Amino acid sequence: MPSHSFVVSPVSPAKVDHHPTPDPLHAALSRAGSICVALMVGGALAGCAVGPDYIGPPKLDLPSHWSTGTASHRDAGRLDRWWLRLRDPLLNRLIEEAVQANPDVAKAKAVVREARATLQQTTAGLFPSVSGTASTTNNKTSAASSSVLVDSAPYTLHQASFDSSWELDLFGGTQRSIETAVRGAESAEEDLRDSLVTLIGDVAAYYVEARGYQARIALAQRTAVSQRDTEKLTRGKYDAGSGNAVDLAKATAQAASTEANVPTYQAALAADIHRLGILLGRPPDGVASLMARSAPVPAPRMPLPAGLPADLLTSRPDVASAERKLAQATAKIGQAEADRYPAVSLTGSVGTSALRAGDLAKYSSVSWSVGPSVTVPVFDAGKRQATVRIAEAQRDQAFATFHSTLLTALEEVENALVSLSRERVRASKLTEAATNYREAARLSRSLYETGSASFIDVLDAERSLYSAEDSLIQSKVSAAKDYISLAKALGGGWADPVDVSTPIIVDANTGPHMRETVK
Repeated sequence: MPSHSFVVSPVSPAKVDHHPTPDPLHAALSRAGSICVALMVGGALAGCAVGPDYIGPPKLDLPSHWSTGTASHRDAGRLDRWWLRLRDPLLNRLIEEAVQANPDVAKAKAVVREARATLQQTTAGLFPSVSGTASTTNNKTSAASSSVLVDSAPYTLHQASFDSSWELDLFGGTQRSIETAVRGAESAEEDLRDSLVTLIGDVAAYYVEARGYQARIALAQRTAVSQRDTEKLTRGKYDAGSGNAVDLAKATAQAASTEANVPTYQAALAADIHRLGILLGRPPDGVASLMARSAPVPAPRMPLPAGLPADLLTSRPDVASAERKLAQATAKIGQAEADRYPAVSLTGSVGTSALRAGDLAKYSSVSWSVGPSVTVPVFDAGKRQATVRIAEAQRDQAFATFHSTLLTALEEVENALVSLSRERVRASKLTEAATNYREAARLSRSLYETGSASFIDVLDAERSLYSAEDSLIQSKVSAAKDYISLAKALGGGWADPVDVSTPIIVDANTGPHMRETVK
């Protein structure tokens, strides 16, 4: 069954005045304007709002401290430029460039501009809309009298008019729309901040990985050289008759096995460098020259203050964005609810016509009309009520998303804290192991040269030393990445203001022009 509504329009009848006195248009505009202003003020004073009011972030049961026993204290700006704690000038440079040139950040900036423009567009609904028209026509009429056709003299008619309309926000529908747009803009700004958090963390993580692969390549090459020296020593013993073919084959195989790791690490290093180039908005090999010279794996300056679990509500941009989306969804309920109530609009128009353009404001025919109209929903088969129910369900979805995002944030912080703490312990043990294996390898080789130890001892010591040193490098990489993960999980990112006003594409020649042929 179709939906119906009726309109009550107690509009003042159009009135036409023929004024021989000066300035009739001004008098008509003043009269109509006084009526409109009075109705606008009355409508504004009578305004109210329907639907639920969003009070603030939901009260959820959050832990009072982190389970790892990390000291929890508040420190303003504790996460600002956290990557400086890695003490790597090149990394700082790469992050600075990525913030300016990354395509995902540029997209997030455009989303913020769109949200702000939407807010401006929605806010315009609070104000009247006024349009004006003007026309000039040449006219001539003919009349037949008996058998004679009489033509009147041609004349030119000049006309001008202004039309205005304004919907009174009696039940807060427009205010709810503006509230929705405001929350959307705030959410977009948090999404931009989240993209920066992700970007900076990714640049730092791939940079640390690349430095780790460079260190592992250097270790493998250095170890392979030492193992080739052992092979030469074993071959010399074999040629002298004091060695055997089995020891020589094992020495050759061990050196070749170590050398075989180098191409694998080089491929992984190239992939990390390519990813860094993309993150900086460059071609894949855009930072290859910058990364050509090896550098140590960044060692973070410990510790990074973790704050309190409740801080994530404001420090994590994805959590803050989800909370703003919940506020936006709540406002949409009121927006849908307001549509179920009568709509009151004010309309007004003023028109003038004259035979000469100069007489439009002096000696002219003036007409005007002004008055309210009321639109009342009568029957829509439950459509508007269903719209409210849809908005309520979407609000519940937004709450569930917010809750899930917050829980995920808590989980990520806890995981990062545990991983970083345990990796420190692991690194200390690996350092101790590498030191002792290095001494064992030196002694076993020295004894083997004098014939006091078997080649098996040398082979085992060298293999164990290489494994321990390689594991130590990986542990340093893991510790740095865990530190980065913790900074990301806590919401650490770019603290400086971000300019979102500059568009990616700047159009030119947008005024009236001849259209070029599309190729």
